[in-house]
Amino acid sequence: MSDIVLEVKDLSKAFEMPRSLFDALRGQPTRKLVGVDQVSFKIERHETLGLVGESGCGKTTLGRCILRLQQPTGGSILFEGQDITRASERDLQPVRRRMQVVFQDPYSSLNPRMTVRQMIVEALRFHKICSRAEEDAYLERLLKTVGLNIDAADKFPRAFSGGQRQRIGLARALAVQPAFLVADEPVSALDVSIQAQVLNLLTDLRDEFGLTMLFIAHELSIVRHVSTRVAVMYLGQIVETGTTDEVFENAQHPYTEGLLRALPRPEPKRRDRKIALEGDIPSPMNVPKGCRFHTRCPIAQEICRTKTPPLRQLSPTHHVLCHLRPTPDWNPAILA
Repeated sequence: MSDIVLEVKDLSKAFEMPRSLFDALRGQPTRKLVGVDQVSFKIERHETLGLVGESGCGKTTLGRCILRLQQPTGGSILFEGQDITRASERDLQPVRRRMQVVFQDPYSSLNPRMTVRQMIVEALRFHKICSRAEEDAYLERLLKTVGLNIDAADKFPRAFSGGQRQRIGLARALAVQPAFLVADEPVSALDVSIQAQVLNLLTDLRDEFGLTMLFIAHELSIVRHVSTRVAVMYLGQIVETGTTDEVFENAQHPYTEGLLRALPRPEPKRRDRKIALEGDIPSPMNVPKGCRFHTRCPIAQEICRTKTPPLRQLSPTHHVLCHLRPTPDWNPAILA
């Protein structure tokens, strides 16, 4: 079996926006909203790739395209060596069991009219995970794994807190014994006091079940806690990738540096910290020419406004999409 679980090549997703009557009468072409633009990466078996960026940068769209919940407009998706980019729903059925998702909002991702038992048993029977005689024992083990008692099985989602609902979502995803899990901002809707519990549970389950994960978040501090590698996304493109240590200790892209400066530090008396990021992310319907970050970049030059930046390799695992980086003190010997 290959060590590469997921390989994404030049994946793109654009949404056609409806034209107004005025635009139609003027003969204006249909405008497109860029969600994902030629994104490429690989995830190896048992690895967790943290995908981070501000809201609206395309993280969730990318995750939904990988899961084929949305159809990409370009590129390819290879899952365990199989090209699933344009596979039919029938061909995707066995793949669905191997790749699962935990959604961001635990309040809307569970069916309010089904008990926990009904939700999980439905998945067990559809994918023929176990016999009906074994369902109760399987359900009890599964709930215990995510930190819930069997008493929860016959309750409806409204009886649980946000953290408990996310545990139920995890149990539902793990019920079919997947190899790959997409966690789409699984703690952003939870109280801070509960976030650490769910993150610790995720890392424990990853190690126990040997999962490969794509962990989507907008906070670098959370990504560092669970990821082995990090990909930083901005306006539909991945601008920097590297191991967790490379990105956090030697960030090269100005956007990554801005995100890192935004992290809270235990220095309440310091007031001279630089502003993290200025300005708002541009509209994905009007993507800037050249480097997409140049409208907010503190070191942007004329070349950044006119030419698309190259993807530079800093190490076998560290890449940055920038005209002006790596920094002058970068040592190319690390590629040897």
